[in-house]
Amino acid sequence: MSAVMDTIYNNYLTTYTPKSITRFDTHKNSELRSIYNSIVKINKESPWYLPTTSSDTQQYAIELKEGARELRNTIAQLGGLDDNGLFDKKSAYSTDEDIAAVTYTGSENPDDKVPSFDLEVRSLASSQENLGLFLPADGQIGLPADTYSFDVAINDMNYEFQFSIGENETNIELQERLVRLINNSDIGIAASIAASEGRTSLRLTSDASGLSNDRTQIFTVTDDRTSKASGMVDYFGLDYTSRNASNASFLINGVENSSSSNSFSIGNLFEVQLKGISPTNEPVKIGLKTDIESLTDNVSYLIRGYNNFIQAASSYLDSQPRSGRLVKELSGIARLYSDSFDKTGLSVQDDGLINIDRKHLRQVVSESEDASQTFDYIRDFSVNLLRKSNQVSLNPMDYVERTIVAYKNPGHNFVNPYSTSAYSGMIFNGYC
Repeated sequence: MSAVMDTIYNNYLTTYTPKSITRFDTHKNSELRSIYNSIVKINKESPWYLPTTSSDTQQYAIELKEGARELRNTIAQLGGLDDNGLFDKKSAYSTDEDIAAVTYTGSENPDDKVPSFDLEVRSLASSQENLGLFLPADGQIGLPADTYSFDVAINDMNYEFQFSIGENETNIELQERLVRLINNSDIGIAASIAASEGRTSLRLTSDASGLSNDRTQIFTVTDDRTSKASGMVDYFGLDYTSRNASNASFLINGVENSSSSNSFSIGNLFEVQLKGISPTNEPVKIGLKTDIESLTDNVSYLIRGYNNFIQAASSYLDSQPRSGRLVKELSGIARLYSDSFDKTGLSVQDDGLINIDRKHLRQVVSESEDASQTFDYIRDFSVNLLRKSNQVSLNPMDYVERTIVAYKNPGHNFVNPYSTSAYSGMIFNGYC
């Protein structure tokens, strides 16, 4: 049962939320209890609605919740969950973002000066790739009709895949079927088809990169001990590794290091994402930006999070009429602060998006004697956005067109904590 639930949740994450998961997605028992109590309170007097069956509407509701979660995490990452934290977030710099992107993860009020580092990237971590034999795409399969199976070993787990070969089936037909079979399993391997001059091949690529624990391969493909007919691995050549996985190699202040991933941390101060190879003897410098640049980045990051959420809601204006209500509410929050925005290089557009003049914003920050006071309105703005994101997250169905079945009898209803959370059951529809 646990494995089934993992598969369902992974499908939910990969289908509806390609966003990254942060530490703010974990919660204390008291926070979960507060959310539950809020749902109960919302439902106490709410009417009964017909269930939502449209798959498009269901996806819309889920994406609204995920957009609200992302906006909340944006505010949280800036320290906006604390009264004065929004102005304390430090920003890191990299002299070449095409080589290495960096995020500061250390203390917001470090006692000592945070050192800078020289980073020279020699090689990136790579994934494993198995490339099969190139077979005539329209040629008939050279295996007898039967039920076949093969095993894939990855991450200390073994998975068996079964499929049938019918009469007169072509190579490309079965290859396309195997691509869907492997990709839908979501085991950490991406399958695709490589084509060349009328011939096609199955390509298997690991999601993970690098090697650890003295391993030589991330995954292996065999069918010598499988439960059904064997022979497909040899026929398609899936056991041939065309590219071995490798670790990233780099120098930090002249000291050689390696990592199985292209993402790693330096001294609990910086999170580094490697993107390219450094030119010889031209290291990338990594360090903390000045307070002026950090505050400018914080304001820009908050506005970008707001814009992303309002753009996501606006994309459904044609198909989901009530999404216009959310857009109006979000832009209404922004327009409350339009005068303060104008003075600091920000401007609210007709569609509700906020435009940023970074040059003007940076000038205001640098000339301000007390940035906390000058940008106090940003704190109020973020508080209102946080309140709205929590509301949408609790009840995204409030922005869905639904038919009311009946109103509850005032003063004589019963507690029903689940009706606003109907969207949470939508992810299970394909598994029931």
